Amino acid sequence: MFKSSKADPMSKPAAAPRSSGSSTFSVLGSDTLITGDIEASADLHIDGRVTGDITCAALVQGVDSEITGAIKADSVRGTVAAREIVILVLGKIEGDVAYDTLTVEQGARIEGRLAPNGGGMPPAIGVAVEDVKDAVPA
Repeated sequence: MFKSSKADPMSKPAAAPRSSGSSTFSVLGSDTLITGDIEASADLHIDGRVTGDITCAALVQGVDSEITGAIKADSVRGTVAAREIVILVLGKIEGDVAYDTLTVEQGARIEGRLAPNGGGMPPAIGVAVEDVKDAVPA
């Protein structure tokens, strides 16, 4: 019949509904560590560490970031260091690329320097691909 005006201190607040207006950019700061896959319709800027696959519109990889996993994006910016890099026909990397093996399909673009991992760039930390499932032969 009557409701208390005091809120239960142990109850969790209701989650705010997501806005229908979409954000065009999300940032993971340098103090962030994520273990698990990330899926975003927006562009991502990652300065922290991610262990898992990333799917997004475009990725900006910060200088000190580490990504261990597959990246599926239309474009990648920043230094990319990986054991295996496959860039499919619509893929684009803007930045320096260090690799052990590199596959670039006709039509893909790289705007930056290429160096085997023995070169002057960081050691392998992940895999950058435009579409992982199409990169591996059946």
